[in-house]
Amino acid sequence: MVLQPEALLRRMFDAAVNAAQPAHCVPASLPMAPKGRLVVIGAGKASAAMARAVEDNWPGQLSGLVATRYGYSVPCNRITIVEAAHPVPDAAGLKAARCMVELVSGLSADDLVLCLISGGGSALLPLPVDGLTLQDKQEISRALLKSGATISEINCVRRHLSAIKGGRLAAACHPARVLTLLISDVPGDNPMDIASGPTVADPTTCSDALAILRRYGITVADKVLAVLESGLGESIKPGDPRVVNAETRIIAAPQMALAAAAEVARQAGIAAHILGDRIEGEAKDVGAVMAGIALQVAGRGQPFTPPCVLLSGGEATVTVRGEGRGGPNVEFLLSLAVALNGHPGIHAIAGDTDGVDGMEDIAGAVVAPDTLARAWAMGIKPKDSLVANDAHGFFQALGDSVVTGPTLTNVNDFRAILIVL
Repeated sequence: MVLQPEALLRRMFDAAVNAAQPAHCVPASLPMAPKGRLVVIGAGKASAAMARAVEDNWPGQLSGLVATRYGYSVPCNRITIVEAAHPVPDAAGLKAARCMVELVSGLSADDLVLCLISGGGSALLPLPVDGLTLQDKQEISRALLKSGATISEINCVRRHLSAIKGGRLAAACHPARVLTLLISDVPGDNPMDIASGPTVADPTTCSDALAILRRYGITVADKVLAVLESGLGESIKPGDPRVVNAETRIIAAPQMALAAAAEVARQAGIAAHILGDRIEGEAKDVGAVMAGIALQVAGRGQPFTPPCVLLSGGEATVTVRGEGRGGPNVEFLLSLAVALNGHPGIHAIAGDTDGVDGMEDIAGAVVAPDTLARAWAMGIKPKDSLVANDAHGFFQALGDSVVTGPTLTNVNDFRAILIVL
C-alpha cells in the first residue's frame, strides 16, 4: 500500500506540470521556414520558455518579442523577453503590447508571424481600446477577479475593451501569415479564451460583455460603458479577411497534464480516474462535491473501488467576500477538508500548474486526514478561514502549502484526491 500519500500526490502534480513544459511540446509544432521573415511574438506565463524552445530548435533567422510574468523570464538571444504584472496589468505590459503591434506592422505576405500564447496573456498585454486608460483596465480586472465570473466571461469583457485581443493582433499582422501555438489554461481549450484570443476571431459581442458586467453587478466608469454600448469595442469577427488564414495549434492542455499524473499513479499501483478537465464553479462548492464523491468511494466502493485517485482539472472561481488571502485551489482544498471531516483514508493536493494560486506565489496545498485536527490544536477554525477566504493563511500556518516557484507553463488547476484504505 502507499506509505507516503503526500509524496505520491506531489509526484503526480510535478508530472502534470512537466507534461506541459514548452521544451517538450513546442519543437514538434514548429512550421516550415517562410520565404520571408520569421517574427516571433507572444504573451503568457509560458511564453518566455516557449520562445527559448523556438530559438533552440529554429535553424534560421528570427526576431521577436514576448511578454511574461515577473519572475518567469528565460534567457533568449534573438527574442526580447519583457516581464510584466499578472493578474492585474501594469505599465510594462502596456509598453510591451504597443511594441508588439509596431513590430508586426508592415509585414508582407511572404513573412510568418509565430505567436506563442499561454495563460496569463490577457493581463500581460493590456492595450486599452481608444478612450480608455491602463487605470481603467486595472480597475476592471480587479472587479472581475473578485466577482466569481468564469474565465470565459472575464475574457469576453477583456476582448471588448482591448485594442489587441479578440483577433486584433492577428489583424495587425496582415498580410503576413500567422501561426499561433497555444498552451491552454481554459476549460474546453477554446482558443478565443486563451489569453483572450489576440490572434483568434471572436464571435462574441459588446452586448455580451455588457450582459456579463450586469450579471455580476460590476460597476464601471461611464466611458467604459460608452465603449461597449456604442460598439466601439467590437472585436474581429469570423470571416474577416485579415484573420481568415490565421492558424492555431494547441500544443499542451489540461487533459495532457492529467494523463501524465494518472500514469504516475498507475506505476505506483493505484487506479487513476480522470473526472474531467473542464470543471468550473465556485471553488468551495467544487470542494464539497468532490468530498462527497470521495466519501462514497471510501465508504461504499462506488463508483470506484479504493485504493484509487480522482483527478480533475479546469478553473474554479472564488467570489471574494472575506479579507483573507487565497486562491481557487486552496479554497477548494479547505472546503474539501471541512467536508471530509478528517476521514482517515483520504488525502488530496490541488495547485495551479503555473505556480501561482490567486495573487501569491504559492501553487496550492495538500490535505491529510489530520489537517483539521492540527488546525484546531493551533486555535485555527477551518470554517472561519473558509468564510474569510483565507485558505492561504490556513495552509501556511500548518506548513502544508505547495510552493514551486515559476513553473514556466500553465495548464490551470490540478486536483488529485487519493483514497487509500
